[in-house]
Amino acid sequence: MKRRTFIHAAVFTAICTFQSAAIAAEPLPKNEANVSFRNEIRDAITRGLEFIIKQQNADGSFGTDLTHPALSALPLIALQREPTGRYLTAPQPEVLQKGYAYLRGFVQPDGGIYNPQNGLANYNTSVSLLALFGANEPKDEKILRDARGYVVGQQASGLPQPGTDGGIGYGTVGASPKRGHPDLDNTLIALEALKITKSIAADKPGSKDLNWQAAIDFVSRCQNLPETNKMEWASGDAANKGGFVYYPGYSNAGKMDLEGGKVALRSYGSMSYAGLMSFVYADLKKDDPRVVAALEWLKKNYTLDENPGLEMQGYYYYLHLMAKGLSAAGISTLDSKGKPVDWRRELGLRLMKLQKQDGSWANPEPRWKEANPVLVSAYCTMALSIIYLDL
Repeated sequence: MKRRTFIHAAVFTAICTFQSAAIAAEPLPKNEANVSFRNEIRDAITRGLEFIIKQQNADGSFGTDLTHPALSALPLIALQREPTGRYLTAPQPEVLQKGYAYLRGFVQPDGGIYNPQNGLANYNTSVSLLALFGANEPKDEKILRDARGYVVGQQASGLPQPGTDGGIGYGTVGASPKRGHPDLDNTLIALEALKITKSIAADKPGSKDLNWQAAIDFVSRCQNLPETNKMEWASGDAANKGGFVYYPGYSNAGKMDLEGGKVALRSYGSMSYAGLMSFVYADLKKDDPRVVAALEWLKKNYTLDENPGLEMQGYYYYLHLMAKGLSAAGISTLDSKGKPVDWRRELGLRLMKLQKQDGSWANPEPRWKEANPVLVSAYCTMALSIIYLDL
């Protein structure tokens, strides 16, 4: 029986690219009481995207960190997902044309889209696939099919690392041993790319698709939920139950001691939203116990002050995934710590408060490249675009 998806309409609009050459009419507000706040959100998005456009280089890349094409693909996706459709005109704006041309220069003979010198092949291919899919250019058809096939081919099977079958990692090209096995973050990025570009496979009968059940099983093995995750490390303690770690048996948030000499891997914020979103892309039901437990952990640990478990590391990526995850789950109000929380308003206000005068955002904590204002501004404008569509 086909699983019923619970992805929320607004976030699906936000994560899917608009396949139309004509500019769309600005979406009407869902609640007239939100008009003023919605206009403030739109203005913040506009300022953020204008900053990003100013950072484009002559070759179509963005910013000063040119190690990976994904760092230029993400700004393009942010422009595509601008909620009023202002950048989806015909002909395409020069900023998009130049950006797409830059990404095409990284297409490899194996179908991937990456820099062979710097690796992270799956991550770069997945993000670049999303960006080029949004270009809606017939000439990219082979590139898109080959890239999609490359991502599907990265799904692990028979690896010695316990519990990693079904997942996807950074990619084997140029990967260090630490990055040579699947993890939840890369699995999420691959699932998003494959979900949104599924029409490419549907148009060509016989195209190889991901083993989605194996992917679900991998994501489940990243969750602290002994009822569905039978790996020895999975903990049902109150602090961690329902949340997620980076990959089976390892958490970037470290460990914590429990009573009786037991040890738990800490669940943390960004990966718990990554787990929730992975379940969304895999079409799990909203009442699935894994989804229910994930939402319970996220509600209990809701905060805009940090990435729970990692303080300010990966903070803006956490906020980006929060907007995606909660909107996808159709959650308007969180019951967090015994009180209702309008997370959209709180998150929108927080992002606008953190926006710099030039329209950008950046994290003083540089881990995962969050000192890069182009990358972080892409995260923030995409998060605000999701909020805007929900208001």
